[in-house]
Amino acid sequence: MASETDAACAVAHGEGAAEQETRTLVAVFASPVASFLLRYGQDLGYRPVLFDPDPSRSIDVAVKVTSVLPDLDEDTDVVVTDHHRPELGPALRDVLARPVRWVGVMGNPRHEGPHVEALRSLGVPQADIDRVHRPIGLDIGSRRPAEIAIATLAGLIADRNSRPGGFFTR
Repeated sequence: MASETDAACAVAHGEGAAEQETRTLVAVFASPVASFLLRYGQDLGYRPVLFDPDPSRSIDVAVKVTSVLPDLDEDTDVVVTDHHRPELGPALRDVLARPVRWVGVMGNPRHEGPHVEALRSLGVPQADIDRVHRPIGLDIGSRRPAEIAIATLAGLIADRNSRPGGFFTR
């Protein structure tokens, strides 16, 4: 039986337990995508956190919501879900000052992200600006918030596991 030698197969068949990890997923800015991202992220083993500097904003998911950036470590993935917010630069600057594993900004890959100029204007070093991924997620033609969240999470999983993402080829 394949599950006897393959731990992932055993987990998929309910014959084993998945590894317990201490991972944090921070969605920056309340948005429809953040709602799905954090909901699905929790199912994937992340500790979900919504960071929005505007305490009046929230989403419909039972997650920790904070208007102050929490402690972030090397097991933290950060996804900025709205690149139009005026707080984009300061929020990203503060994230980049932490030892996060991964940080990305959603947006159209055909244009330079507004985060680049926002960070430059705040004096953020180019090496830190270069840590910001854009575009993010797997290219699956996502259009809806749930699809964008799935593509983003799939990309995070692939990156964490040092895989390129996409379909297997024979």
